[in-house]
Amino acid sequence: MAEAPLPAIRSLPSWLLGRAAARGRALVAGALVAEGLRMWHHVVLSAVRDLAPVAQADLGRGVGLDPKDVVGILNDLQSAGLVERAPDPRDRRKNAVTLTDDGARLLTRCEKAAREANDELLAPLSAAERERFMELLARISGVAGVPGGSGDSAAEG
Repeated sequence: MAEAPLPAIRSLPSWLLGRAAARGRALVAGALVAEGLRMWHHVVLSAVRDLAPVAQADLGRGVGLDPKDVVGILNDLQSAGLVERAPDPRDRRKNAVTLTDDGARLLTRCEKAAREANDELLAPLSAAERERFMELLARISGVAGVPGGSGDSAAEG
């Protein structure tokens, strides 16, 4: 079935960004499933690597997940031997989460798979267009420190 011609809607940047984001999520999700991981599990593994040792509550705030969801994801990851939870040495009332060696290896494979999926998403663009696209995305999303884009609109002024 052909899509309805909605030129007023389809010409909106927000609609186009939403379509591109949905395609990107689908590509990355497919790549991660091939590694046996879901998107939020990948996000949490990556955050644990970057923040470890990290308290569960801080991890949830860092990735923007409800504490109950973080517990469920960490239960899955711990059951798979990808993370460890132990009493936080700074505050024994909290659990600190760290990656296991297996978790680090899987994360490396998942990061490669996600990069390849994003390469597929951006395949229609030249290298220079990709760099500029990332700069522009960083600016409009307000995200600073994105590789390939400064995210600092004041500096680009």
